[in-house]
Amino acid sequence: MQLALLGTGLMGAPLARRLAQCGHSVRVWNRTHARAAEIAGDGVEACAALPEALAGAEAALTTLSDAGAIDAVLAVPSVLPALAGKVLVQMGTIAPQESRALAARLADAGVGYLEAPVLGSRPEAAKGTLLVMAGGDEASFARCLPWLRDCGPEPVLVGPVGQAAALKLALNQLIAALTSGFALSLGLVRREGVPVETFMGILRDSALYAPTFDKKLDRMLSGDYAGPNFPLKHLLKDVRLCREAAEADGLDTGVLAAIARLLEAGVAQGLAEADYSALAATMDPPAGRA
Repeated sequence: MQLALLGTGLMGAPLARRLAQCGHSVRVWNRTHARAAEIAGDGVEACAALPEALAGAEAALTTLSDAGAIDAVLAVPSVLPALAGKVLVQMGTIAPQESRALAARLADAGVGYLEAPVLGSRPEAAKGTLLVMAGGDEASFARCLPWLRDCGPEPVLVGPVGQAAALKLALNQLIAALTSGFALSLGLVRREGVPVETFMGILRDSALYAPTFDKKLDRMLSGDYAGPNFPLKHLLKDVRLCREAAEADGLDTGVLAAIARLLEAGVAQGLAEADYSALAATMDPPAGRA
């Protein structure tokens, strides 16, 4: 298939390469053209202009940071006409209400829409092992399934637009909850002098264990949060979106408010671009340890 991918950041770049490796023709565009040009070649063509990237494409994928970035792209006068008759597949993390508003806006312009957020990061995108959650109508899902299967082996049509977006936020808030809970427990045992391996040994043998704990343990112990697959600023964005959606549904979001405060403290400390496990640095600052 001929595909247009808009946004060549952390997820967009490996996705573009993966789709090209699977035999698709991929044109990419990024607001900063140099970033798109970095991945040109081997089936990936970098375009300086949006209409050029969209010309001839059967579907357009967006891997943009938030709903505001998507709105900015659609505000370019030539974009909506260039998308007419195509399907726009939104693969980032946005709120359910933002996704539904986007679907309505595109429908008015004769553009199909599918939300398809993913669970996983750069390594999974490169290998085609992402967990793909789709929201939309069955026809749009079927139309995109051939290349969605190259992103992840078993894409799931969750339900109508908004439901996949909600599911993605539900999963991402678990990232925040698990990471903050683990950071607090790790900080407590370290400050009390309990050997970390004793703590981890018991935790690994318990029903409380999650693999993410071992994935983030070395970072939290070393304080090295460089080279993230998922930066702290993006987790903060997702926690805020989840809190808004949950409050709109009448849920108590006190826990999310507390985690958001910790993430905001991390951003204030200059950790916005760091791995999200830098959450530990705000909960257990090195200066406070013996």
